[in-house]
Amino acid sequence: MKIDVVVDVKTTLGEGPLWDVEQERLYWIDSFDGRVFRATADGREIRAWDVPMKIGSMALRKDGEGAIVSLARGFHTLDFKTGAVELIHDPEPDLSTNRLNDGKVDRQGRFFAGSMDTMEEGPSGALYRLDPDFTVTRIDSGIICSNGPCWSPDGDTFYFADTWTGEIWAYDYDQRTGNVSNRRTFTKVDTSNGGAADGSTVDSEGCLWNALVYDGKIVRYTPDGAVERVIEMPVKKVTSVMFGGPNLDILYVTSMAKPPLPRFPGDGVLRGSLFAITGLGIRGVAEPRFAG
Repeated sequence: MKIDVVVDVKTTLGEGPLWDVEQERLYWIDSFDGRVFRATADGREIRAWDVPMKIGSMALRKDGEGAIVSLARGFHTLDFKTGAVELIHDPEPDLSTNRLNDGKVDRQGRFFAGSMDTMEEGPSGALYRLDPDFTVTRIDSGIICSNGPCWSPDGDTFYFADTWTGEIWAYDYDQRTGNVSNRRTFTKVDTSNGGAADGSTVDSEGCLWNALVYDGKIVRYTPDGAVERVIEMPVKKVTSVMFGGPNLDILYVTSMAKPPLPRFPGDGVLRGSLFAITGLGIRGVAEPRFAG
């Protein structure tokens, strides 16, 4: 196993790595600076787009010419050719201290993203589903900080974390309707060193990988929630993970250069880098595009 810096752009809050198998390009975002990045598997041909506010996550649209982005004030479209950003819907117009955060697309092309309290204190957040016709549905509520949405390889289990609960949850997922049920604890996260569950992905063996933010670890959990391995990263503030590369066998890891709240310590010179872990001998699952 080897850990390398792929791109050193010092993202203030790097998040949401997304490998598109059709373009063979990696996308990721800077949540606080409002920017979307794209590069090759080895970090070349970097392109960036600015968005007008903080961004929580993104999904490529079905034609690959643009994206759905969850910005602080709602779901928007982003046109890659013109850079134009247009509002689809703001599900929380009356909650000024909330913003939309992490998101992912299910096997049917629906985009799920949750909101969070920007001070990460109160349970004012919720989980939303954006359908291809741009209908928005609230799926769950009472959330402080939405993170880590992803699905089992067969699509029947949905995983999600409210970062500060110390747990990652599993739900039964109805692929026909896009609804969730039977929320339960998938695993309890080791928070003894100040870490918390951030972004997640699944691999082709059905295991879940999670970035333990503020503790500098990537944890792989088996389908029954047991810790299978822990990878120590060269920075503490790792934020999210995604398998990519031509063979889907490179684990990309985003990080933040500056913590969003002052109670969290700084990091070393590699802070904010995009990392690649190779030599794992494990493949990921291709991420779908948004169907609209």
